[in-house]
Amino acid sequence: MKKLVFMVILAAFLWAVMFSPITAPHIPFWWMMTGSALTLSILSTVFSPGWYRRVRLTAVDVLLGIVMASALWAIFWTGDKVSSWLFDFARPQVNEIYGMKTGESPLLLSVLMLFLIGPAEEIFWRGYVQQSLSSRWGQNAGFAVATLLYALVHAASCNFMLVMASLVAGLFWGAAYRFFPERFAAIIISHAVWDAAVFIWFPI
Repeated sequence: MKKLVFMVILAAFLWAVMFSPITAPHIPFWWMMTGSALTLSILSTVFSPGWYRRVRLTAVDVLLGIVMASALWAIFWTGDKVSSWLFDFARPQVNEIYGMKTGESPLLLSVLMLFLIGPAEEIFWRGYVQQSLSSRWGQNAGFAVATLLYALVHAASCNFMLVMASLVAGLFWGAAYRFFPERFAAIIISHAVWDAAVFIWFPI
């Protein structure tokens, strides 16, 4: 349990540095995100190497991952329209999130999200955090706490829409892992594809 607590605290620290209005302007966001996600995934593998045994990559997983990413994109598209109608601050905060890619190469960001950031985040948040919590407290509690933690680490951004987006995405991937852990490969693919789609290919 001490290792898990350490990892969550480390993730909270790294995410705070990346997203806080105080520190974010002074760091290369995408390189720190890549390094942070990779560091957490590597430590997760050292502390709990069993996650990769749940990855069975098949053509079905690839297709399912793309379908899941498309479904989540549709959920976010709908959520954007509804939130923009309800709240005046919603769209400006969404634009602030998209501003993080300004001046960056779309190809480079796509590669980072597809092959490093997306997979590494899933390995850490679902493969390590949720799995570890579920082993100790049960599947439902593990799912709930891991999802809450995934949303809360984004709170340092002071961006309500980012925190809510993280909560929705965490619920989506966390529920998929809760009920279909044997499809972990598809969940990893869905995260990677969704990241690239929503930020680069088909921004909302």
